[in-house]
Amino acid sequence: MSLITKIQIPDFPSKIDHSKSMMFMGSCFSENIGQKLIDQKFNVDMNPFGILYNPESIANSLKILLEKSVFTEADLFQDQGVWNSFAHHSRFSDTNSEVALEKINSRIQSSHNFLKKADFLMITLGTSWMYKLINSGQIVSNCHKVPAAHFDRYRLKVHEIAEAYGNLLEELWAFNPNLKVIFTVSPIRHLKDGAIENQLSKSTLLLAIDQVISKFRNRECYYFPSYELMMDELRDYRFYAEDMIHLSSVAIDYIFDRFTKSMFTVESMEIATEVLKVRKAMEHRPVNPQTVEFRKFINSSLVQIGQLSQRLPYLDFTLEREYFEHKITSLTDLERK
Repeated sequence: MSLITKIQIPDFPSKIDHSKSMMFMGSCFSENIGQKLIDQKFNVDMNPFGILYNPESIANSLKILLEKSVFTEADLFQDQGVWNSFAHHSRFSDTNSEVALEKINSRIQSSHNFLKKADFLMITLGTSWMYKLINSGQIVSNCHKVPAAHFDRYRLKVHEIAEAYGNLLEELWAFNPNLKVIFTVSPIRHLKDGAIENQLSKSTLLLAIDQVISKFRNRECYYFPSYELMMDELRDYRFYAEDMIHLSSVAIDYIFDRFTKSMFTVESMEIATEVLKVRKAMEHRPVNPQTVEFRKFINSSLVQIGQLSQRLPYLDFTLEREYFEHKITSLTDLERK
């Protein structure tokens, strides 16, 4: 007896492995998935503008990467001693405008180069609600806690999103003909908009994505049902975090597992499992580190890293190797005292 409604995920013709590169753009759910792939040593560029939620901001950010635009101080604003960009998350902000611009422009440069050769682009749309500055009409990606009176709030329409992404994808494929595009809708609810408004927002995104994918049936443009997995397979509040809005770690792991099984090669999943064993070993905290058993554990981990490096020379295990070598050095120093 099946106790859940199983979502049927179509088999994706192009599979992901460790030789492929992926760019993730969008909401915090995009970061949840992207970070897991980074931990498994996939080649990932994750949110080069920080977390973005609405389709217009994500599309504008991709255009900035395509054009390799350069930000100047005129593109920033200062608030309470901090320089911010309305096109970026606060992780790019700084008390020094030159530092903020260096973070912004260096990332645009590197992500432009990454996108040029990327194999996959995953776009996670969070909400169809967007904000514009009243005094300039500029679309805002992050309000940076500026008072709401400075913005107009507007829900994008299906045809507006579909048209914007229809044009954008043509530009992306002209820039990188081999790029495969995967859309998904974030399963995180925006309840601050209201329950009904959230559903209208998510529905708008789903309809727009369907129109875009229908337009490009002969191109590698797909949809992964993150939203549906949460709403149908995991329809229980135990799969939410304490705020009852964001996803629990169990839910993220479950959706990530479905993602990898539908998108990844068997070999890449096996490699990821081995990589995670090494990462797990780094989290081991012995009761007494000055034991023969712990030294054996460290040496065994170093042997495993050596074997993986030899078998998979395209993966970088420098961080893990240095971690365990430092542990050996620390143990030796303790034994000498």
